[in-house]
Amino acid sequence: MKALVINVGMGNLGSVRRALEECGAEVRLSTRPEELDWADRIILPGVGAFATGMGRLQEGGWVAPLRQALANPRVRLLGICLGMQLLADSGEEGGLTSGLGFIPGHVTRLKVQPPRERLPHVGWNAVHPARPHWLWEGIPHGTDFYFVHSYHLAAAQDETRLATTPYAGGFVSAVGTPNILGVQFHPEKSGRPGFQLLRNFLAFPSENA
Repeated sequence: MKALVINVGMGNLGSVRRALEECGAEVRLSTRPEELDWADRIILPGVGAFATGMGRLQEGGWVAPLRQALANPRVRLLGICLGMQLLADSGEEGGLTSGLGFIPGHVTRLKVQPPRERLPHVGWNAVHPARPHWLWEGIPHGTDFYFVHSYHLAAAQDETRLATTPYAGGFVSAVGTPNILGVQFHPEKSGRPGFQLLRNFLAFPSENA
């Protein structure tokens, strides 16, 4: 499986690349949108502010080529952390900014309940699938994954909500359409369950979505 990792200078690119290679993918880190034609799987990692992330995608010329690549149902995208948030219609971190618009919803700050909860939300927390989905194949319900974030994607449609996590009143921690997926946690930092999720993302054909 050929996996292209979008490089806009805002993610744990080395860790993501090594995890994908360990899961059996042929991987390219790319700053060139024209290389999307090479890929079966696209990964959009990210750490930082929503406005900055969208600015980097636009400056790099990624937005239109991404839309074109994902018109092919056999090409699949995974957004990680900020990469998941950028899939939304809009986000407020760094100023109200339009997103990619792949997942209906808005990215807003988590509403924590101090002193027990604080921002950023850092560390291991449970992920509860909202419904059966091939992304969770081989991963028990309630498995812990590793998070680092202060904002979340408030998905507007129930059918795109793939999982939730019990923090700040509960938030959506995974979203998806048939070939566009996002996880708020870092699978590349989540040990065996994270690697299983990446294997699922790489392996399952679009018919199973």
